[in-house]
Amino acid sequence: MRLSWFNVVSLTLGFAFLYIPMIILVIFSFNESKLVTVWAGFSTKWYAELMQNEAFLNAAWVTVKVAVFSSTLATVLGTMAAYVLIRGGRFMGRTLFSGMIYAPLVMPEVITGLSLLLLFIGIGLDRGVLTVVLAHTTFSMCYVSVVVSSRLATFDRSLEEAALDLGCTAIEAFRLVTLPIIAPAVISGWLLAFTLSLDDLVIASFTTGPSATTLPIKIFSAVRLGVSPEINALSTLMIAIVTIGVITASLVSKRNLARQRKDEQLAVRAS
Repeated sequence: MRLSWFNVVSLTLGFAFLYIPMIILVIFSFNESKLVTVWAGFSTKWYAELMQNEAFLNAAWVTVKVAVFSSTLATVLGTMAAYVLIRGGRFMGRTLFSGMIYAPLVMPEVITGLSLLLLFIGIGLDRGVLTVVLAHTTFSMCYVSVVVSSRLATFDRSLEEAALDLGCTAIEAFRLVTLPIIAPAVISGWLLAFTLSLDDLVIASFTTGPSATTLPIKIFSAVRLGVSPEINALSTLMIAIVTIGVITASLVSKRNLARQRKDEQLAVRAS
């Protein structure tokens, strides 16, 4: 399929709009000057100063900690909810249950953050890491449920039935048969929840406290006073981590696909 000139121009402009600002940010993260718009020579001193900035380091640690705990909890609850929706059949309150699960998908983040803030104040729960974890679990669980539900909807239930016929209990059939097969969807849901937690600013700003400042909140507060070279360096490191993750995932996916094709060819030859 040949690309027309219109498609080429559109793709070029689209990629330029997306990636040129990132390239500029990366370049100026190595700027010697404190002025982020004036190039004064190549230097890596801002990365060294970033590694000594305790405020950013503490915020990064809080962000990672919140993301790991909230995504893990959201994965467990979201998988359970998806299993009930797909395998539970028709039961009283099913429509209400599914609506409550999927509501955070369309609910504005401001409303979600404000409602959770009022809840935490009403029950007397001090805002901190725990409240942020609960908040992120609340809005990311629905994404996990959607991903896992789509896999369970196409799952061959005869495999479970065969395991039950061979003497497995329902829990053993789920642990030994269902869970390994839907594991890619579960892992994808965890990664999606982890990414959403790392990126969240609005909900965290409502539910966090002075002792639990996340990295997006810290960056937003710093940018309001002016963009510093340290923020450019921090953003460059985040871009590098994401790039390495995407490349690694792509290589693993290609390796698994090649292995699967090889196994299929061996199976055809054996037959």
